[in-house]
Amino acid sequence: MLEVERLAVQYGPITALRGVSFRVPAGRIAALLGANGAGKTTVMRAVTGLVTPQRGRILLDGEEIQGLPPHLIVRRGVGVCPEGRRLFPHLSVMDNLRLGAYTLADPRQQDPLLEQIFALFPRLAERRRQPAGTLSGGEQQMLALGRALMSRPRLLLLDEPSLGLAPLLVAEVFATIGKLNAQGVTILLVEQNAHAALAIAHHAYVLENGRLVLEGTGPEMLSHPYLKAAYLGNGQEG
Repeated sequence: MLEVERLAVQYGPITALRGVSFRVPAGRIAALLGANGAGKTTVMRAVTGLVTPQRGRILLDGEEIQGLPPHLIVRRGVGVCPEGRRLFPHLSVMDNLRLGAYTLADPRQQDPLLEQIFALFPRLAERRRQPAGTLSGGEQQMLALGRALMSRPRLLLLDEPSLGLAPLLVAEVFATIGKLNAQGVTILLVEQNAHAALAIAHHAYVLENGRLVLEGTGPEMLSHPYLKAAYLGNGQEG
């Protein structure tokens, strides 16, 4: 599904990624771990076309997508739920969801998608006319996920989906991620809660200072001495 090969990204004189390579097979969940500033969000921004890499390739189903504008990458089946949710707070829940479907060629496709979103997140159905900015943190995260799903992605990028949520809501968000994957959505997950991410990930990668330093299956990484010392001591990344 997704292959990243020797990816290098610079912001002016600052090198954010230094030859990063990894893959996310179709139908799997891959977690990307690392401390703040390690390069995780830069990977997401490169895959979605928000930054152009200086070197390397990004392939989706074998076709290069690096350098394409974001809307064309979305049309190819990549959805994103960004860090901080990035909702339109003064627009209603329904309007935020419909904005997620702007790349669909036929507007009539929106209604069946909305029904699926409301089945997955019944609270959004109850609040469909409510401004997004008045929702709770958990409800806003549901809305951000729902908006990403409105583009019918085959590959879903999740950037810190549990950030700022209470533990019970974190469990709910990760249960939903598992359901989406079971329905066939391939997922690349960047997450502060390393325990929760590794518990559902088929494979995981660790970045440090823009380099890939460790990889393995989710269960392997949960018991890896390096990760235990660096990120798993209290269930959070450092």
